[in-house]
Amino acid sequence: MNVSRMLCALCLLFVPCIPLVAATVPAEPTEEELMLDEIAGTIRGVGAPYVRGDYVIFTAKKDAHHVGIAFDFEQFRTIHSYKLRTVYDSEYNPIDQFYFYVHRLPKQVQVVQYRMVIDGLWICDPLNKNRVYNGQTGLELSQVNAHRDIPLVTGQSSTGTVRFIYKGTSGQEIRLAGNFTNWDSWIYRLKEIENGIYECDLSLPPGTYQYVFYNGVTPLVDPDNPKKVYTPDGRTASVVVVPQKSD
Repeated sequence: MNVSRMLCALCLLFVPCIPLVAATVPAEPTEEELMLDEIAGTIRGVGAPYVRGDYVIFTAKKDAHHVGIAFDFEQFRTIHSYKLRTVYDSEYNPIDQFYFYVHRLPKQVQVVQYRMVIDGLWICDPLNKNRVYNGQTGLELSQVNAHRDIPLVTGQSSTGTVRFIYKGTSGQEIRLAGNFTNWDSWIYRLKEIENGIYECDLSLPPGTYQYVFYNGVTPLVDPDNPKKVYTPDGRTASVVVVPQKSD
């Protein structure tokens, strides 16, 4: 064997064995994951917890390293961790950060009692004024009404009225204006039906209506209503449609 062949043989002996790794195909998101992403995208800031369909949404200020939550219907055995959400403006500049957690409610649960765990400290939810004393645990617990028959988005109610819903922090004075008030925001004031959930029922004839909420002098489009338009005077407004009654 000549020198070149010997060198080739030696090289082959010392070539490392590199295992072949199959490419990992990302799994398609489940329907549950898509729903959670959709709900997370509607959260605009911190406020009292609220129910949307079969899910309850919790938020917390970003002033802790870790925020968790434990529920009475799980006997407080599991601490669920909140996630961090960043809100961006139209130019994709970050304008706010906060924690949030979305939990699917068991079908039989109508009232949720819970404790938050902030950096290891078990406390009541500082954003939820609704609290009860639980005799079994000997603790004060935060509580959320989880009745699913309460509509949480603007639209027609079961009685045929249009129910305008706004979600924010508790204790605000939220008003309603629209093309049905000639954009006068001092006619209708929403009532706080739960912590941070405001409601106003109006009997409106069939038609297409533009509206905004007001907090003080600040107009607010409905964050939970994807239907929006630009009015002739340049404002952005949400839209709700009252259909014609079928014969």
